[in-house]
Amino acid sequence: MVHGLLGCAPRAVRPPVAPVRSTNHTFHGHTRTDDYAWLRDRSNPKVVAYLEAENAYTDSVMAPTRSLQRRLYKEMKARIKETDMTVPVRIDDYFYYTRTIQGRQYRVHCRKRGSLEADEEIMLDENKLARGLDYFRLGRLQVSPDHRLAAYSVDTTGGETFTVYLKDLTTGRLLADRIEGTDYGLEWGNDNRTLFYTVQDAAKRPYQVYRHTLGTGQDVDRLVHAEPDEAFHVRLTKTRSRRYLLMSLDSKVTSEVRCLDADRPEGEFSIVQPRRQGVEYSVEHHGDDFYIVTNDQAINFKLVKAPIRAPSVANWVEVLPHRPDTKLDGVDAFARHLAVHERREGLQRLRILALAGGPEHYVEFPEPVYSFRAQGNEEFDTGVLRFAYQSLVSPRTVFDYDMDARTREMKKREEVGHYDPADYQSERLFARAPDGTQVPLSLVYRQGMARHGRNPLLLYGYGSYGASMDPSFSSDRLSLLDRGFIFAVAHVRGGGELGRPWYEDGKFLNKKNTFTDFIACAEHLVAEGYTSPEYLAIAGGSAGGLLMGAVTNLRTDLFRAVVADVPFVDVVNTMLDPSIPLTVIEYEEWGNPHEERFYHYMLGYSPYDNVGPAEYPNMLVTAGLNDPRVQYWEPAKWTAKLRANQTGDGRLLLKTNMGAGHGGRSGRYQRLEETAFEYAFLLDALGLARS
Repeated sequence: MVHGLLGCAPRAVRPPVAPVRSTNHTFHGHTRTDDYAWLRDRSNPKVVAYLEAENAYTDSVMAPTRSLQRRLYKEMKARIKETDMTVPVRIDDYFYYTRTIQGRQYRVHCRKRGSLEADEEIMLDENKLARGLDYFRLGRLQVSPDHRLAAYSVDTTGGETFTVYLKDLTTGRLLADRIEGTDYGLEWGNDNRTLFYTVQDAAKRPYQVYRHTLGTGQDVDRLVHAEPDEAFHVRLTKTRSRRYLLMSLDSKVTSEVRCLDADRPEGEFSIVQPRRQGVEYSVEHHGDDFYIVTNDQAINFKLVKAPIRAPSVANWVEVLPHRPDTKLDGVDAFARHLAVHERREGLQRLRILALAGGPEHYVEFPEPVYSFRAQGNEEFDTGVLRFAYQSLVSPRTVFDYDMDARTREMKKREEVGHYDPADYQSERLFARAPDGTQVPLSLVYRQGMARHGRNPLLLYGYGSYGASMDPSFSSDRLSLLDRGFIFAVAHVRGGGELGRPWYEDGKFLNKKNTFTDFIACAEHLVAEGYTSPEYLAIAGGSAGGLLMGAVTNLRTDLFRAVVADVPFVDVVNTMLDPSIPLTVIEYEEWGNPHEERFYHYMLGYSPYDNVGPAEYPNMLVTAGLNDPRVQYWEPAKWTAKLRANQTGDGRLLLKTNMGAGHGGRSGRYQRLEETAFEYAFLLDALGLARS
């Protein structure tokens, strides 16, 4: 196999060789040898030296593409409106929005009082907060109900542990209050002096809720709840009505919601419905009732309601029944309407119900393949629903939809420089999996594409947690499309595109369907003349990185290049170690390998465990040293083992961000640089670096 211009890198450049230090693990009578377990010790200077050596090697191999990276970066930056602002969101008498400023990495959070013609008030400038830091991430920004104070949380390492600060918006000064070691959860009581927040355990699981009173130290904060079940994590939200605080305790397959009158934040949370294994539910408030979306005897979920005074399952009244062909994703409750989010035949649908009676209707969308997301709907007493619409061709567009008049007003369309949607085309295909299942594919490419088998094609996949990879627009992606690429998304089992059964068919002891579905999609694109193995690249991150590793082991001959971002590839070792963040929570996604049936099944697909002598394609693997979701050593160990077993000339590159976590670098221009780097790798690997 010819491996593109990467093969022209100076021969003097030698890849690092990770020393083999074998460790044996025996479970269920089976012994595995792990040659690179020593890379787990981040306190070992030799581990850091190895990661830095890999980075130096990657930089050396990619040095011939530096001008291409700069060109790609300039192209992508030229397409974005650098100085821009979001559509203002009204909350009471204020209009809240964020701005970006040319040349600055982060957002500025602003508001105006009374009207959009009023003077601007800058609440928070992330650029000032990030000054001098290698990494900065704003976790939550929550303004108090009286709009006088702002509580915000900050992560400066990428480890997703936050510090909460309080700011007086009338004076611009920080309060003495400071709360360390929090998770994402952060909500105000309606008294404007009580703050609820979540805390992580040693495994990075959000498991505790605390109540903080302004003007007191964190040491006297009251513990509201500590979740003892390691499979559950805790979330905090407030209903759109602002009447209730909700504490959601969730595992992968089971839910329990507790509520508290936000006007009485000193009170105790009460349980809506006690948890029952396998039953999930979420809660919306309206008047004297809770509207509840649940899978109780409804695999694709149904909608019920119950009185707040007695909300347990015995009092649930069905509002929308279960439908085997339609997944109920969620409900937004407003004073006079319910906006129902559904999914049917792989597409999202938006259904509007008038609570006072009258005909329901569906919102119409102009393209056959699209996606949307409700956003900025902070007001309860309104007949207007705001959502953002996009497709593979159409840039993100924000609409205000009048739920009574059935009309929409465009508030903002993403401005994309040098772009004409008429120059591009999208389509949906179906590939036949080995068991006969039809797997959807979404494609986008420039008009005039001919199916002659020589088109470079990037196939993306994820396929886990029931997450749907809905068609979305990317201005960055145009740098590939304009060089003749086809971009495709494989909607494989394990995702949620075709309802809950689609997810169930790609998890636990059905996980291998995710991998064979993806391979079937790749084979279909080759068979139909869209591309060929010489021009086929694949990409995925996190659980999608697991997909990349599994399919590469299965079919090293099918792909020319692979990008695996922060990949979850050391499946068996990670899932056997409950001290690693998220492991116990993940048992209900992947299975518990302490049970023999799951151990052997995982062993059959775990990318790290199935590496063997083979001609592996060009591969770019990324990692984050501070990543709490996929530990850095998984991609590091995997790369070391791949290189030791490589029989061909494909380059294996590991790029570890030594100061960030799961999401990579934090600034918006830094992210463009990372994308330019990955695109340059793909173009180079496919022999297109001069295009």
